[in-house]
Amino acid sequence: MQQLRRNRRLRTNDAIRSLVRENTITPHDFLVPLFVVEGKGVKEEISSMPGYYRYSLDLLTNEVKELWSLGLKSVLLFVKVPDKLKDNKGTEALNADGLMQRAIKTVKDAVPDMLVMTDVALDPYSSYGHDGIVEDGYIVNDETCEVLAQMSLSHARAGADFVAPSDMMDGRILTIRELLEQENFKNTGIMSYSAKYASAFYGPFRDALDSAPGFGDKKTYQMDFANRDEAIKETLMDIEEGADIVMVKPGLAYLDLVRDVRDNVDVPVAVYQVSGEYAMLKAAAEKGWLDHDKVMLEQIMAFKRAGAHIIASYFAKDVVKLLG
Repeated sequence: MQQLRRNRRLRTNDAIRSLVRENTITPHDFLVPLFVVEGKGVKEEISSMPGYYRYSLDLLTNEVKELWSLGLKSVLLFVKVPDKLKDNKGTEALNADGLMQRAIKTVKDAVPDMLVMTDVALDPYSSYGHDGIVEDGYIVNDETCEVLAQMSLSHARAGADFVAPSDMMDGRILTIRELLEQENFKNTGIMSYSAKYASAFYGPFRDALDSAPGFGDKKTYQMDFANRDEAIKETLMDIEEGADIVMVKPGLAYLDLVRDVRDNVDVPVAVYQVSGEYAMLKAAAEKGWLDHDKVMLEQIMAFKRAGAHIIASYFAKDVVKLLG
């Protein structure tokens, strides 16, 4: 019998492969994480994240202008807080003239149309390095939620478009949403880290912000990486409480969760390609074991194929430059 169907006809050359390609990558897919520090003229490479930097506010201006010129229109801000300003209650997080609040204004002054999202968690501000207030060695939930809500309000007042709670406290989305509504910030969005796992992939990020936990780990609030169904429960609860966008974090080892969440929700789904994933590829490429650009694109496409609408990635600028 003559074979009538030959799937390879659709792989014959680049033109036909491009024509029938199911997923494509554009600058609009990306959310760009940015690390901010005090000082002037500071562009400081993160030792465990080669090619990625912490910026002082004056140089942050240049960076966001470059991102915008490349078509990258959304940033996620993180701040490295001096140790002298850290305490157990994250007091500095509520400072109207704090580094995060000034960073928001800096970005908006430089590129008014840039979408600004802000990290909402206490670990950069905590003397314990945990995402919440510590009492007798335990991270307390409800008291932390109240501080996170005030922190979110402070970011909204500074001009943030979205706040991004990354703490995994129970009920924090509702607490934040209610306060924003009460204070007439009805249009300030919430991107919730809904399925954030207690992962070993976060090491370089904690190096970038000097935010590693001072004792124990984060397993009493971040999710057990053995669990799958729990991610759907957490995500649906966050949506019910008022989340506009939901996130799965980390990325590559959790692609099944990206697809599960996408199939079960009716809001945009984000994924975070975290620092450890970035660092592994950089290290392997430096050794000559992998082709950096080819693997980078393959990984980014995996997030799109799994169903992510938004990809937070340290590779964002490299990808869009490569795609031209």
